[in-house]
Amino acid sequence: YHILRSHFHLRMLSRTIVRVGAIVGRSAESGLLSKPSRVSVALNSTQAADSSNDSAEKFELKDAKGLRISGDAYVSIVRERAAAKEGEEDWQVPRPAFDALLKEYDGLIEESKDWKDRYTRSLAETENVRRRGAKQVEDTKVFAIQGFCKDLLEVADILDLAVDSVKEEQLKAASPEMKSLFDGVKMTKTVMLKTFAKHGLRPSNPLGEQFDPNLHEAVFQVPKEQSKHDVGHVEHVMKIGYILKERPIRAAQVGVVKE
Repeated sequence: YHILRSHFHLRMLSRTIVRVGAIVGRSAESGLLSKPSRVSVALNSTQAADSSNDSAEKFELKDAKGLRISGDAYVSIVRERAAAKEGEEDWQVPRPAFDALLKEYDGLIEESKDWKDRYTRSLAETENVRRRGAKQVEDTKVFAIQGFCKDLLEVADILDLAVDSVKEEQLKAASPEMKSLFDGVKMTKTVMLKTFAKHGLRPSNPLGEQFDPNLHEAVFQVPKEQSKHDVGHVEHVMKIGYILKERPIRAAQVGVVKE
């Protein structure tokens, strides 16, 4: 009789067991299933009538401090209220006790979703911080010489002025010593530009290009009738600009064509 009765209840609980499968697995770790037992739950009309007194009784899986109790402690409470004898394997679990498990299981599902969402957000934020940190480190390595480059630009400007100040006619009529001096200054300028390029620093001569406020500094304007370029383009370059690794470190000083 008891075996048939247990099978009857197990068939009725098959779908419910699927829902509480996860909490059963967790309860196994805490000792709820440490002792094998055959337990039935009052779900049919007859048993519900027999357990009408139990329906008013509440079962809690937390203590007075709001902490979850262990599986053994909960089983002991249920046994005591179900008036089951110690060592008896076949006893009936009151419906409120089973409902308390379902309620706790649903609560754990919501908690799991909440913690999973927090964990996912934390991972994303950690990855963003890591990427920003890696980029900052890389930028620090690349642009560490930016201040030094700016100081050397004045030397490059002086070399440009020295080379441009000598006319071709003057060079032809100059003495061999003067020609050698000019060639030395020109070679120094060439070597310096190669050194700049080696470290990612390149000159920017925007003559004839569209004016870009991010790269150019407009010093004066040129009337359209006196220029060779369209309106809004650079007509004269007073001082070339320089760009370090796609970052402008000095804007070119230019004259822009106006209407």
